Amino acid sequence: MNVTSGISPDDRIVLFGGAGLVGQNLVVLMKERGHQNIVVIDKHTANLAILRRLHPDVTAVEADMAEQGAWRDLCAGARAAVMLQAQIGSLAAEDFERNNIASTRNALAALADHDVPYLVHISSSVVNSAAHDFYTETKRAQEEMVKASGLACSILRPTLMFGWFDRKHLGWLSRLMRKMPVFPIPGSGRYMRQPLYVMDFCRIIWACLERRPVGEVYDISGAEKIDYIDMMRAVRDATGAKTWIVRIPYGLFWFLLRTYALFDRDPPFTTMQLAALVTPDEFLLIPWWDIFGVPATPFSEAARETFRDGRYADVVLDF
Repeated sequence: MNVTSGISPDDRIVLFGGAGLVGQNLVVLMKERGHQNIVVIDKHTANLAILRRLHPDVTAVEADMAEQGAWRDLCAGARAAVMLQAQIGSLAAEDFERNNIASTRNALAALADHDVPYLVHISSSVVNSAAHDFYTETKRAQEEMVKASGLACSILRPTLMFGWFDRKHLGWLSRLMRKMPVFPIPGSGRYMRQPLYVMDFCRIIWACLERRPVGEVYDISGAEKIDYIDMMRAVRDATGAKTWIVRIPYGLFWFLLRTYALFDRDPPFTTMQLAALVTPDEFLLIPWWDIFGVPATPFSEAARETFRDGRYADVVLDF
């Protein structure tokens, strides 16, 4: 690990796409650790409004980074940046192209133009996945753009994350559990997952900002391996939901998702994500708790903090 220099509380840190799951949690962590100069750039109006309401002292700017604009000037004087923006779920290829590729091209250019000395890029474990979909392909291309940029950076590849502000994945599923007497599981449900607690991940980002490893790529998987159906049972227990978890055939589950997508252009769970769910992936598990000095939070404890903690458990981001 090559170490340069860290950050001080008044150093400007820019969070690209910082109004989403990781960004909202990272802002909480940064403020808890006394950081005072945080700039968030995001195009999502509703989620940016939530960030402003919770943290009025944070500079929060609405901008579409796929377009050139005055947002680029917010990089002036920044000590570091974290690249978080990503299109995760959509049925349209152009959404992934704009939000994973074009926005990254513009952000990298802005960082270079303003001589920002360090970048933490949030990639994804899917770059090592056997899956082939819009998200996977554009995240692979995005990571290659960052590597080729010439910027001093580190790259983190997290697996499926959960925690406060989770509008998709486990957050959406947990809310669904509270509403439905029956919760469907596709097929056997024995699809091994490595869920990563987002606050653990934010602590790793913070460690990168402080230690400044250069040219390193870290695969950050959840420390526990757990089957999808068991993960859903743990979420049900943490939320106190009374839903009955039942298995249904994969084909029927696919058909229900496809039908739902006819009425919702941006569904919370797509047939492509279903295919990725059942893809037999096991991601590399490095001892990140030792590398970064961040203890791994047990899944059951993280689930309780996520769904029962009174601070942000009821704050739900928009899709």
